[in-house]
Amino acid sequence: MSEITLAKNIGVDIHATLPSSSALRESAKATFQQLGLPTVKTEEYKHTPVTRALEKNFNFTETQNPKAEVQSIKDFEIPALDAYVIVMLNGEFSESHSRISGGELTIEKLSENKEPLGQRADFKNDALVAWNTAAWQGGVYIHVAENKIISKPIVIYNIHNSSAGEVKSCTRNLIVVGKNSEATVIEKFDSFGTHPNFSNIVTEATVAENAGLNLYSVQADHGNRYQFGQTTIWQASRSRVNTYTFTLDGKFVRNNLQLQLDGEGCESHMYGLYLLHGETIADNHTVVDHRKPNSFSNELYKGVLEGNAKGIFNGKIFVRPQAQKTNAFQSNRNILLSDKATINTKPQLEIWADDVKCSHGCTTGQLDEEALFYLRSRGIEKNTARAMMLYAFAAEVLENIPNEKLKSFIDAMIGERLHKNF
Repeated sequence: MSEITLAKNIGVDIHATLPSSSALRESAKATFQQLGLPTVKTEEYKHTPVTRALEKNFNFTETQNPKAEVQSIKDFEIPALDAYVIVMLNGEFSESHSRISGGELTIEKLSENKEPLGQRADFKNDALVAWNTAAWQGGVYIHVAENKIISKPIVIYNIHNSSAGEVKSCTRNLIVVGKNSEATVIEKFDSFGTHPNFSNIVTEATVAENAGLNLYSVQADHGNRYQFGQTTIWQASRSRVNTYTFTLDGKFVRNNLQLQLDGEGCESHMYGLYLLHGETIADNHTVVDHRKPNSFSNELYKGVLEGNAKGIFNGKIFVRPQAQKTNAFQSNRNILLSDKATINTKPQLEIWADDVKCSHGCTTGQLDEEALFYLRSRGIEKNTARAMMLYAFAAEVLENIPNEKLKSFIDAMIGERLHKNF
């Protein structure tokens, strides 16, 4: 199947699943048909063979997903974490499995009339975002009113059941945090079943003046899991945003994360950790757009790769002409544990202001053999010593998590993964 034919088939899929006609959906559909799926000639996707992956593993002439059936979500939940629970089954909001009562905030199924839906994530330059904007069917709307500090995190469990056949889902989430408020949202991805599943998820967030948002993405989904995610966060003056992206498993994962610092005095921190093994491909594309003066951003992404795993990191920092007094820092560090593992890393700065402090850098290397020898000379078995060193490397990202229950859960997953797969 050629890429043109595949794009046409996906176009059929979009048309068949379009829940209603709207100007936004029609515009996105036209954009998708114009752009076509990204290829190796598309600059932002040249290291990410998304079209090839879809072509090999999915039949887009089939437009209906098998019915998702889950008796209990207990096996997917983060242990001992007191939280508001939102469950998405094969991309659809499941009210029966969700626990969203409490009165502190509004959580409901997303509808097309919610503002500012479609205003943050730009679909004009990315076919996969256009696809989602045209075809999303399931989604959730989270609204935090002004002057509210949400006492417990909001967890979105994205569960795919591909036991009865392949699954393709388009999900849209909209998060609005009002002035002087603060919230934590955790997205966790799981699946079961032997057939492949592909999810296209777009999350838009608006963080108002003097508000805060902590946003986590925990991707530890094994098997034939293919995932595209676009997260766009808009920040008003004196707002605070912390994002955490943990890619611990999956067949093919593409994460687009974009922060728009559109007010004075914004603060943003972006943390990422990817532990890749086997044939996994994980691509992290980040953009920090400084649009107003006196803001600060810091980005730290780390990766450990083994086997035939492939990692991509592309981080961009834009500093607009009016964004004087900007402080922006970016770092990407990687460890390769095999000769066949690869990493393509590209940190970028584009600065149009003259009174700024900005830096970026990347490193790629192997484990320190002298340090490994030192641990072994103290009687520590080789695999254990190696796991200890890798854990120390990953801990710099982990230690920034303020929620102790979530931190313990991710810490245990990282420890298990490093001992089992590395």
